[in-house]
Amino acid sequence: MSSRPRFAPLAERPGNLLAAEEARPVGRERPLGRILREASMITDKQIGEILAYQRSRGLCFGEAAVELKLVTREDVAWAVAQQFEYPVAHDGAPGNAELVVATKPFGREAEAFRELRTQLLMGVMAQDVPLCALAIVSADIGDGRTYVAANVAVAFSQLDGGGTLLLDANLRCPRQQTLFGMESGMPGLAAVLAGRADPRVIQPMRQLPSLHVLPAGALPPNPLELLQRPVFGHLLRDFLGRFAYVIVDTPAASQGADARVIAAACGASLVVTRKGRSRMGATDTLLKALSKGPGRIAGVVMNDH
Repeated sequence: MSSRPRFAPLAERPGNLLAAEEARPVGRERPLGRILREASMITDKQIGEILAYQRSRGLCFGEAAVELKLVTREDVAWAVAQQFEYPVAHDGAPGNAELVVATKPFGREAEAFRELRTQLLMGVMAQDVPLCALAIVSADIGDGRTYVAANVAVAFSQLDGGGTLLLDANLRCPRQQTLFGMESGMPGLAAVLAGRADPRVIQPMRQLPSLHVLPAGALPPNPLELLQRPVFGHLLRDFLGRFAYVIVDTPAASQGADARVIAAACGASLVVTRKGRSRMGATDTLLKALSKGPGRIAGVVMNDH
């Protein structure tokens, strides 16, 4: 597993985008104008206008396009990301503004998730520790597990190689399917665990090509029993053989033992709390319960979203 992003640090800040445009990797030449045209942001005629303005002012192509008000700095940021094969979404795609790492990759929140990714890669997901999936858990409903799980998964998918799977194991109140704008009614984890669907129902995300999502699917009447079946552990091991990173969303601990069962099967867990909402006593109880299981605790993250 590699922890080196393809997108150079220089291009992670919009203020450096034009310099990044000049620093494209050798062998991956793809003009900025072509990318913007293929995305229907500018026309061939406008490309000619930009090139003429660029020559007359001695500017980079992206800077000239912005000065002519034909595109925005955000458009140029997205296009430069494509040059560096750094998967980010454009115009709010794939469907929800909560996916800040995909839709606002140069913002403060996205940077916080990249920092969290780094901490995980240096801790429970380091190369010299046993391979594991990562369960995102919290004590109560509303702590932000789904938000954190989705953005952590997007952040990992932006690393070089191997691919990332986001598994929605919240079989009580799932939200990943909605967050990623996936079709309703499609089979998911519940159907796979019940033997009614093939694990190949995993869906690749078009604008985030290294990210795959397995939604929860239809809500079963027996979520805990399904998760405690041996097939869940077998499924995780199979996924770990196919993906470099597996991130698992869970129900709140207040809804039952599901989160502890999932965390034990994954081998590692990250506890989410929410500023001004989470109760210290409930979080402490969850941490004590997790510490008695076989999995490692990556730490506690404060969600202020």
